[in-house]
Amino acid sequence: MKGKSFCLLVGLVTLGLVLGFSPLAGAAEKTVTIGFTASQTGKLNVEGMRQVNGLNLWVDQVNAKGGVKLPDGTVVKFAAKFYDDESKKERVQELYTRLINQDKADFLISPYSSGLADAAAVISQQNNRILITAGAASDSTYKKGYSLVFQTYTPASRYLTGAIDMLAKMDPQAKKVAIVNEKDKFSTDVVNALKAYATVKGYQVVLFEGYEPGATDFAPFINKIPPGVDAVMGGGHFSDTSTFAKQLFEKGMKAKMVALLVAPPEDKFAELGDAALGVIGPSQWEPQAQYSPETAKAEGKEWYGPTVDEFTKAYRAKAKVEPTYHSAGGYVAGLLLQKAIEQSGSTDTAKVKAVLDALDIYTFYGRIKFDATPKNHGLQLGHDMIYIQWQKDDKGKLFKQVVWPEASKTGAGIPYRK
Repeated sequence: MKGKSFCLLVGLVTLGLVLGFSPLAGAAEKTVTIGFTASQTGKLNVEGMRQVNGLNLWVDQVNAKGGVKLPDGTVVKFAAKFYDDESKKERVQELYTRLINQDKADFLISPYSSGLADAAAVISQQNNRILITAGAASDSTYKKGYSLVFQTYTPASRYLTGAIDMLAKMDPQAKKVAIVNEKDKFSTDVVNALKAYATVKGYQVVLFEGYEPGATDFAPFINKIPPGVDAVMGGGHFSDTSTFAKQLFEKGMKAKMVALLVAPPEDKFAELGDAALGVIGPSQWEPQAQYSPETAKAEGKEWYGPTVDEFTKAYRAKAKVEPTYHSAGGYVAGLLLQKAIEQSGSTDTAKVKAVLDALDIYTFYGRIKFDATPKNHGLQLGHDMIYIQWQKDDKGKLFKQVVWPEASKTGAGIPYRK
């Protein structure tokens, strides 16, 4: 009789393992597939793969800690499935359709860049899949009536507005701003919002001009900047913005502030030498960011996930390089899905969406809160840009200082050129 009982027990355990659960533990294990595309090739490959590295770190960590346990005892673990979109919109929609229909992806993360994310959003909404957009700042995606798309980045409309607030703090007498930007969708969205905000704040926009993508000679624009300007703002992407900054320096531009898009937060920007000194750049996140559980507590918010230091150390150990805001954006996209699944106690789309709609928390990445109204659903409301400035230490070496906002800064800003 004892032998029969033992055989029966072994049989039940074996059957349980075949079916994916342990009858002794009373818990099934479920794998949730996170689907996305990434620019392994094409012009967006550097930023795109940094985002992937961040997301993969989250997958590794959450699974290593045992996954997410649901109220019914089910243990949820995660698997990433992705394809190379070649930095092309036409590939994005084809591949997201494949991720949903063939790979049965449960949730989706966007590719890097506003244009590619916008293409993915259409497919996610049509197929009733939640899409967390990482690396996508343009506001327009969240004004199309989608109900399942959620933005992690600070919107483009708020990318440089904080620089105006910082300028007001640095020099209350400053009044003249020149804006020169690349004529692409992202940069245009940023500067249109910047101009409107500066005007409302009482600044005179003395120059507002755009240059064609691929431009390398900025002398015609720099020569139009009138004497006595207080701030020069704008730029576009890494190459053109770096060249613009270099030529501003070479032409002896004098201003209290130079604040430019995309390039300044990159470590490579320091290769400009003295041309980088004093330049300010907006960043979605930096390793020096001062977000902490104490920050959350002071604002009456919940803190969720690793600290800034914990994330930074883990990323360094895995990727062997410093994390950028692209890496942080990939990680936090997964972290938000984890939080929503934990809090809802389910992987059901409607239940996870309900948690995301109501979410208002702090993470290592900063505050996260989504607009839940039909008009702007999924637009990021909580997260603010961090502004870095290249300064020199006591030995004359360039380093990045976080200079705005007040709650996150590591040091005071300095004038660009007096």
